Amino acid sequence: MSEKIPVTVLTGYLGAGKTTLLNRILTEDHGKKFAVIVNEFGEAGIDGDLIVGADEEIFEMNNGCICCTVRGDLIRILDGLMKRKGKFDAIIVETTGLADPAPVAQTFFVDQDVGDATRLDAVVTVTDAKWLKDRLKDAPEAKNQIAFADVIVLNKIDLVT
Repeated sequence: MSEKIPVTVLTGYLGAGKTTLLNRILTEDHGKKFAVIVNEFGEAGIDGDLIVGADEEIFEMNNGCICCTVRGDLIRILDGLMKRKGKFDAIIVETTGLADPAPVAQTFFVDQDVGDATRLDAVVTVTDAKWLKDRLKDAPEAKNQIAFADVIVLNKIDLVT
């Protein structure tokens, strides 16, 4: 059996800086190639527009929230990526800012083929330091993202006094 491909789920509330972090990862000279699955809630794939210019393969799902309505699409896209195994070193799944990362992470354990080919490496949650306290009060999604994280990135600390 070949080595499993590591998958990082990148999550965080709206405006926290997920796409900025993803762009940084994709443009750094680290010698790694990533397959990227971008999920944007709504009609316009704003995140996908921001990511152009990177030479990694980008798969954007634009038909709903990755955490609930598109698990089947996530499995289908991961299956498609496995046919391209060897063209990338790892997979990054960027969720919408309203996503609960738990169902996304469960995908790697409930689907036999996906589980055989990949391993969930980490759930990384990006938070906006300036608005974190407010988000924890008024956004249950933000609480879930932080509670489920393996790694929390405290972003925009320069905006906090």
